Amino acid sequence: MTIPKELLAILVCPVCKAPVDLQADGLSLKCRSCRRVYPIRDDIPVMMPEEAKIVQD
Repeated sequence: MTIPKELLAILVCPVCKAPVDLQADGLSLKCRSCRRVYPIRDDIPVMMPEEAKIVQD
């Protein structure tokens, strides 16, 4: 199962409130602004800052 487009349209980063994008692997969501990557576990986005990893582009 994938995350519905309607849900992706309203999800934002809890830290900076910027939109998030589904990553190509389908296993995480990446913030467009602060580069935090939030995991998706059992088809549920885990949008807690302490679970996120900050990645360099």
